[in-house]
Amino acid sequence: MASSNRRAPAPSRRRATRVASAPVAGRTEGRAEGRRRFFDYPRSGYEGLHRWLPSWRFVLGSFLTVGFLGLGALVAAYAVTKIPDPADDATFQASTVYYAPPEGSPEGAAGEPIATFAEQKRELVDLSTLPEYVGNAVIASEDRTFWENSGISPRGIVRALWNNVRGGDTQGASTLTQQYVERYYTGKTTSDYLGKARETLLAVKIAQAEEKPEILERYLNTIYFGRDSYGIQTAAQAYFQKNAAELTLSEAALLAGIIPSPNNWDPAKAADKAEQRWQRVLDLMVEDGHITAEERAAAVFPGALPYVRSDTYAGPSGYILEAVKDELEAKGITEGILYRGGLKIVTTIQQPLQASVQANADTVWDGSLAGGTPDIEHFKMGIVSLDTRDGAIVAMYGGRDFLTDQINRVTRDKAQAGSTFKPFTLIAALEQGISLETRFSGASPLKLDSWGPEEEIINFGETSLPEMNLADATADSVNTVYAQLNDLVTPLKTAETAKRAGITTDLVDKPSNVLGPDAVHPIDMASAYATIASGGVYHKPFIVREARYVNDPDTVAYRGGTDEPKQIFAPEVMADTTYAMTQVVEKGSGETYVKPLGRPIAGKTGTSSDNLSAWFVGFTPQVATAVAFSQVGENMSDPVRITPFGVDSRGRAIKQITGGSWPSALWANYMSAVFQQPPYAEVKPFPKRANVGKKPTPTATATETEAPVETQPPAESQVAVPGGLEGKTQADAEAAVVNAGLSPAVSQQPSETVAAGRVISASPGGGTMLNKGSAVAIVVSTGPAKKPTPTPAPTQTQQPQPTPTQPTPPVDGAGGAGGAGGGAGGGGNGG
Repeated sequence: MASSNRRAPAPSRRRATRVASAPVAGRTEGRAEGRRRFFDYPRSGYEGLHRWLPSWRFVLGSFLTVGFLGLGALVAAYAVTKIPDPADDATFQASTVYYAPPEGSPEGAAGEPIATFAEQKRELVDLSTLPEYVGNAVIASEDRTFWENSGISPRGIVRALWNNVRGGDTQGASTLTQQYVERYYTGKTTSDYLGKARETLLAVKIAQAEEKPEILERYLNTIYFGRDSYGIQTAAQAYFQKNAAELTLSEAALLAGIIPSPNNWDPAKAADKAEQRWQRVLDLMVEDGHITAEERAAAVFPGALPYVRSDTYAGPSGYILEAVKDELEAKGITEGILYRGGLKIVTTIQQPLQASVQANADTVWDGSLAGGTPDIEHFKMGIVSLDTRDGAIVAMYGGRDFLTDQINRVTRDKAQAGSTFKPFTLIAALEQGISLETRFSGASPLKLDSWGPEEEIINFGETSLPEMNLADATADSVNTVYAQLNDLVTPLKTAETAKRAGITTDLVDKPSNVLGPDAVHPIDMASAYATIASGGVYHKPFIVREARYVNDPDTVAYRGGTDEPKQIFAPEVMADTTYAMTQVVEKGSGETYVKPLGRPIAGKTGTSSDNLSAWFVGFTPQVATAVAFSQVGENMSDPVRITPFGVDSRGRAIKQITGGSWPSALWANYMSAVFQQPPYAEVKPFPKRANVGKKPTPTATATETEAPVETQPPAESQVAVPGGLEGKTQADAEAAVVNAGLSPAVSQQPSETVAAGRVISASPGGGTMLNKGSAVAIVVSTGPAKKPTPTPAPTQTQQPQPTPTQPTPPVDGAGGAGGAGGGAGGGGNGG
């Protein structure tokens, strides 16, 4: 045979990895050809990576096996899924709100009931009686494939699952039929995958068992539309005062649009959002052919009636119920579940405290507290108490009647903070090593470069005071001292400190913020002061202890107070802050009414300029309480000056409502009852003053608990304030301070004895050891004060003298802003 030039193909590398098994002497077992293991892994006849990679046959077989098993399980689950009895499962169940149980009660216990959220309005209608566009509007908004799908939307399920797996916001994929199952059969919303899977199977089964028109009719009769209204008929009455059969296209589109969140999108509450939803529904109806473009163009956004709430919300307890509902809704427990899901809701509100706060608030309205009544129509008052251990709201007075005034004056209303803001500046100073013994000039009026050349800072009553330390300046609420302190710590630090403590509203970053021009929520002020009381630990306020399903008491639908507490401030900083605030009670503006309670109490009064607000916020180690007075104008929203009310012990009319007057009196009367309750009866001392920023002199008799906290850095990082600055020129004094390694903070004020341009005083005094770079306050004379044009003295500062039988309401110490200083503060002042 002739030879061929063709070469035999080279064996592939892949094949080379497979090795022939050779017989091994002495072995009777092995991998003899023709014999295979049942589970051939690692793979015989291969080496290297291929030995460990499964074959394609194995992979395909495994996939098919899992698929068939899954399909079999799905078929079995579908087969055993039973359609519940609609007559039973569609029955609405009320949710009851309870007071907190007595301390020491077992888990799951509750106090007396406060009120019940119950379904009261429901009327069934036949689908055939409704205009066709009513059902079509709901279909366009909630499930555009309703007439064609099998009860579920696979595409929507995959989309939602993919989004959830990627970590996006949790999404659902519920069709109209699934929503119908959830509301008509199961009676509660499920968020876990197992519950959703059961709901999906039930939706498919019901879609096979019931006709589409029947599903749509039952859906329209059970869906929650807000305003305590279930079903299209009661919704039509609640929003438009007409029957569902009389709804216009626009009205039907509005109701359909707000279904996902009727409480938030109620046109009477959020008209802009409601209109966006309305337009969306109409646009979808055009796209899906339910209406023509001409009908869409002719549609006009309908005006809904105001929401008239049921008597459930009547009186002061209505504000508690609203706060409960808001907290639950924020955690996914919707109004629909609340009104028909059957929940047992235990609040943190302690019944004896709530009774006391309402009774004491009534003494303001009936005149028994002050000997006179406020402007009943326009005067507003908020009172709230927090347990400092966990932030629980133990009592809350948001107003007289929720049905007539639906703004909770504790959680939603805001009032200028006034001098209740000063402790935040003090905290910022202590954190920077500025001690309570640091001294500043209390002279008034005072000019600071940071406030501008035309602005003057003045103390309440235009009282000029000598140099004083920060503890005394806090007790007397001295504006000029705190303005200088704010210059040292910076306004930004003051605002940041307030935010860290618990203030949630927007705050200004300008020098006058120390005087409290910002409007804040009373709940925030109570929370911030509770942070101080708890040694610097912040607890987020909450009002619901827990909510459980009545039919499933082992299941906790929500538990409050689970947010992790945060150590915001150092305990020694809080100890010194607390000490300064106790001086307000011991010898300052809280002395008249609060000191007689006879226990350790720290607090702060506050009065805004023009008397737009008046506060007392105080605390013991166990409980913090804020009392806030304000007043609105004829439009019932803009803040105006609080109309003075009440008389002194001599029967003379009070000229001004300050934080040290009726707010302090109300706080003291209410808290005297609080202190009789077991959780707050024990008299606990505050932590001892820590002397932050001041290096103490060791004494042989000092005990371990009395030893001040050493917070100063090593001596080599400190320098002494140069002495003899008084009388020097401004330039020489500044140079001496800079050469010493410190920073001069210059302010100006008139002086009859010191020549213009020369130093009146320097603080801290010469020889004081400070951290390098620390500020030294230098007050420079502007010469003799110019004689101002005489103006009538403000009547509000004319305070009568107290008598032994009834104290005269005090002004808020020497602190307070007025004149140009108050104007620059944007309305905030001292007190």
